[in-house]
Amino acid sequence: MSKYTVIVSGGTLDESFVLPILTGQNGWEYLQLEESAVREEKEEIGYVIAVDAGLKFLYRHQILPDIIVGDFDSLEDGILPWYQEHFSIPIRKFNPVKDASDTEIAIRQALEHGKEPIRILGGTGTRIDHIWANVQCLKIAKDAGVEAELLDPHNRIRLIDREVHLKKEEAFGPYFSLFALGGAVGDLSITGAKYPLSHHLLEPYDSLSVSNQIQEEEVVITYGSGQLVLMETRD
Repeated sequence: MSKYTVIVSGGTLDESFVLPILTGQNGWEYLQLEESAVREEKEEIGYVIAVDAGLKFLYRHQILPDIIVGDFDSLEDGILPWYQEHFSIPIRKFNPVKDASDTEIAIRQALEHGKEPIRILGGTGTRIDHIWANVQCLKIAKDAGVEAELLDPHNRIRLIDREVHLKKEEAFGPYFSLFALGGAVGDLSITGAKYPLSHHLLEPYDSLSVSNQIQEEEVVITYGSGQLVLMETRD
């Protein structure tokens, strides 16, 4: 089984989506956790980082993270002490007045731990400013040569390499959108989609590539320069 680092952040956490991921029962098979928060075969499973209010979700379901990080300004009283009293879990506490978001801190912690792909749960929600910051933070992992993605019940968001294949039968959802991050994306081409594209210069303010659809058995996305965000979506 592939190893993954899972970051449980403080945004929206849908139980029906998140719990199967954390228990490896929905096909993603990220982790295997015992219900009692005691793990078996630790060397075979991923690394779990609890981020601030994301710890509340893990506490409610008695899930044991490997490390806890954040400023804890949005965490209810009693939760952090419970983990401190019952388990020897490393805790990295930061001043609320800091120069990085809790999710960025967690991504950097994941990179310190190793080079396993990173899955971020709770990285989306009602705060668009937080979502946008988290999307940009994906570049930190990509620059380190590590795959990272934001996941929720309706979205899978990641930075992609120069060529990506989306197979219809394996796709996260029927729709996908592409956005230039930090500058123009050159020579962008899309085949196999409802709206194909050939050698397009995608500017950061360009909405041309929003809400495309997988039409053929495989969509191929290629580009020559820049940083490209892929959002796979479903209703």
